[in-house]
Amino acid sequence: MRFRREWPAIGTLAIRPFDLDRDIDTVFDWVSRDSARFWGMSNDTCDQVTAFYRDMAQSDSAQAFLGLHDGQPAFLVECYDPRHDPVGEQYPVQSGDRGMHFLVAPLDGTSRSPIHGFSQAVIDTIVAFLFSDPATRRIVVEPDVNNEKIHPLNRRAGFAYQGQIQLGEKTAHLAFCTRERFEALDTSRRPVTALREAVAHLRPDRWRRANRDLLGKAISEFAHERLLNPLASSAPESDGWADYRLTTDSDSIVYHFRARRMALDHWWIDKDTLAKTRDGDPQALDVARFLLECRARLNIDPDNLPTYLEEIASTLAGVAYKLGRDVPAAGALATADFQTVETAMSEGHPCFVANSGRIGFDVEDYHRYAPEAGAAIRPVWLAAARHCTAYSAIDGLDFESLIEDELDASVRERFMARLHQLGLDPDDYFLMPVHPWQWRHKLAITFAGEVAENRLVLLGEADDDYRAQQSIRTWFNVSQPRRRYVKFALSILNMGFMRGLSPHYMKGTPAINAWVEDLVASDAELQAQGFSVLREVATLGYHHAGFEAATDKQHPYQKMLACLWRESPYTRIGPNRRLMTMAALLHRDANGDALLPALIDASGIGARAWIARYLAAYMTPLLHCFFAHDLVFMPHGENLILQFENHVPAGAILKDIGEETGIFDNGQSLPEAARRIAVEVPEHLKVLSIFTDLFDCFFRFLAEILVASNQLDENDFWQLVATCVIDYQQRHPEFNDRFERFDLFAPEFTLSCLNRLQLRDNRQMIDLADPSKNLQFAGTLVNPIAAYRPTSERRHAAEEKRHASTVST
Repeated sequence: MRFRREWPAIGTLAIRPFDLDRDIDTVFDWVSRDSARFWGMSNDTCDQVTAFYRDMAQSDSAQAFLGLHDGQPAFLVECYDPRHDPVGEQYPVQSGDRGMHFLVAPLDGTSRSPIHGFSQAVIDTIVAFLFSDPATRRIVVEPDVNNEKIHPLNRRAGFAYQGQIQLGEKTAHLAFCTRERFEALDTSRRPVTALREAVAHLRPDRWRRANRDLLGKAISEFAHERLLNPLASSAPESDGWADYRLTTDSDSIVYHFRARRMALDHWWIDKDTLAKTRDGDPQALDVARFLLECRARLNIDPDNLPTYLEEIASTLAGVAYKLGRDVPAAGALATADFQTVETAMSEGHPCFVANSGRIGFDVEDYHRYAPEAGAAIRPVWLAAARHCTAYSAIDGLDFESLIEDELDASVRERFMARLHQLGLDPDDYFLMPVHPWQWRHKLAITFAGEVAENRLVLLGEADDDYRAQQSIRTWFNVSQPRRRYVKFALSILNMGFMRGLSPHYMKGTPAINAWVEDLVASDAELQAQGFSVLREVATLGYHHAGFEAATDKQHPYQKMLACLWRESPYTRIGPNRRLMTMAALLHRDANGDALLPALIDASGIGARAWIARYLAAYMTPLLHCFFAHDLVFMPHGENLILQFENHVPAGAILKDIGEETGIFDNGQSLPEAARRIAVEVPEHLKVLSIFTDLFDCFFRFLAEILVASNQLDENDFWQLVATCVIDYQQRHPEFNDRFERFDLFAPEFTLSCLNRLQLRDNRQMIDLADPSKNLQFAGTLVNPIAAYRPTSERRHAAEEKRHASTVST
């Protein structure tokens, strides 16, 4: 069988290829009857029908299938390529179009009894069968205008009728069902098997594993942020491991585990040892129950608790899904391509416990749009009235040039034809991609007036396939990788923010990106380390007059319709290099094996040399941006793309410049359009852009993987970090006053807590206009590189050595 669906009260409908020898007598009987007059073979002989289907079997452009009901022949299906059919002469055929005819067998020609809804179930099954091929983007049908019974069936299946055409002597309706329309149908009409498949990953074994793994992370991160205080129940062993117990708000409930406390108060928990008891009796591990049992200690705002529990449930569901994926193991990922690695990622943000909330997605949206699903997806394109829409771009990139880059000529012509068909002037509109979820759930409803009055016009899909990235609202063009990323407004709640995009906020985004790129490209140190940025080169923001009059600029209702285009990293890469998200360095596969050791082993240069090269590519540029330019970024794993040569880091590419860049000089060197990135931060907090963002939010997790895989001792890792800092400072004595002012070898630094932010307000963690205002602190951390502060003798010896090397060179 090629395809099968279970239908309540109907039974099993299945589809298999047509077998000429076995099926021709049955099909001839069906098509010869008067009830099949619209099939067009009523007067044909058996030899003629046989010849027709023999020719079809030998064709490259059409194929016949037999449909079965509970194993017995019940309907006939023909699929064809409209480019090689007369219907293709009646409309502009698009890539991914597929034509379809079907015939339900007469009741007296089968063993089945009359069943209410049978014909509808047949056509719905056929449509689902055709869309099960990812290459199918749209189905076209051309039923006879006199076939009154078929038209309501087609419409209920999702076909939109667009006019009449003449096919020989037949006057037909031309109708289309897009993939978007098919997927938007009410789930109550979907067969039970499809609904079951959507939750097939939610199995008891995976749910237990997901709860165990996330509970280990929750205890580790909450203890790190001093919200919880596990107590050792045994003395630490020589390698630092010890048994711990954690009490909850109720003394009767206790958690037990083995852990090793590492630098930066990082809790490395052996998840296999996690156990829970109530009055001494074993209990199942359940993260939601754990949060309720510790709600007082975690100080969760009661108004936030239900939403936070929903985010935790979604995160657990995501973990369960990832455990069941058929993705390459860690060793194979070491040599995989960029997008295979991107899709395979298993963790999300390493610090946040609830890091995959995605509140607003239903279970089918998850399979369509979650990055780990790896589905091929396409934006919905709108025409947006120019008088409501603001376009902003880097110098030299007008809108027409952008669209010529991003859309093939045939697509542009198709969109223009749609506007002309509606009597609209294309010059009055911008072409604007939107996320399909945003169109269905927000724009088509909340912006209904804009659609009704043609300020927004639905055009349809283009021809390129995209894939969602870890930053879920950003898509990568997999059909043409050198074309730009697209980032959309997406009104779902995810990890502390509604993921919209502000038209006001984005107006200066291209100017910010141009300024940062110019700085990076003209800086010798940054170029020497292979550091670059992906510019966000253009933005579109739609201004809804009603919502703008009713709310302030930061309100979610003003962030529903906007997009931006970001350069592809394939425009920045040499011929012998490949790309990998930096998040991959923390990736573990379903068996718990880490990718980082596999990368190091593949390089053949050893862990110390590999980490030194990585730090030079990643940390050195960020140090230089901070000390030389007062410029800081949010350089977490998802925001960095590493360039590899022979499996060794050779450069870093930073993205998400417009939203996650800050400068501490009050904007004096910035152009007016870019001044929103100038932030006022208290002097003592500025250096946290290194200590928190690099040391605490990435390096401490990297250290655990290196130690667990026996690649490096923990002290050796932090000594390499210190060496990277020392090397940079010795090469740039012109910043000595700033090195003293922002001392990276200070004995300790302030602990800035991310989960405390989310527990306090999981809808708007920080004020983007004043990001330091809402930060949550919990004492200090011992600086792991303080012990490697260079003494004056060491500095002198190193300077002598470097001077000698320079002279000899």
